[in-house]
Amino acid sequence: MIRPFFLRLSLPVLLISFLAACRTGYAPTQANYGNQRITRDLATDSALFFLIKPYGDSVDKSMSRVVGTVRNTLEKDQPEGTLGNFMADAYLTMGARQFQQPIDAAFVNYGGIRLNQLPAGPLTLGKIFELMPFDNVLVLQQLSGVELQSFLDLVAARGGWPVAGIRFTIKDKKAIDVYVKDKPLQPTAQYWILNSDFVASGGDNAEMLKVLPQRSTGYLARKALIDYVLFQSQQQGFVGAVLENRVRYAQ
Repeated sequence: MIRPFFLRLSLPVLLISFLAACRTGYAPTQANYGNQRITRDLATDSALFFLIKPYGDSVDKSMSRVVGTVRNTLEKDQPEGTLGNFMADAYLTMGARQFQQPIDAAFVNYGGIRLNQLPAGPLTLGKIFELMPFDNVLVLQQLSGVELQSFLDLVAARGGWPVAGIRFTIKDKKAIDVYVKDKPLQPTAQYWILNSDFVASGGDNAEMLKVLPQRSTGYLARKALIDYVLFQSQQQGFVGAVLENRVRYAQ
């Protein structure tokens, strides 16, 4: 897979440039090197500055590129939010294309969503990097109904994660009334489930998944989001998602 120019930069240069592009970050109040206090008054290393500047300009231009338009502000929330639904839909839709097979359900670990919202209006590439700054890849795993129920109980105990292709109710921190592709969960059935490699490898206490084989093409979760933005923009002219009671608390 050929990656865009800005993804082939060395990590230090990309990090420095990306922080400049996003206009976000932490501002240190004091730092020391040996006995010398480092302040903003120190002279700039002009050679290093001019070495980095072309890369920074290139990344800044790339990150400022508008890739779509958010119709209504997408919000992060539990047990279900429009931002999570958008991301889960992206994984399910683009994952099926990438793996060239039907996928029963896709999940997004709630803690991995690094923005609370995508505001209505122009959506830049940089904003997607802020939303998903990690280089996690999407992986497929085949689960039995029993294994899927165990994973869903973990998701329920954590207050609910964004899902696509599946719906359930949370009661007493357990997943009940589970439907996969609008059919009741069958303990003996086999299901193809899409997750990030972080979760599939046991992250967020998903120990039941780490023992299962994984299928991967190296497809970045962030790339799936970008591709889905372009897909939605072509299909309907805007980026969006709605609440559908995919995950809800018992009354």
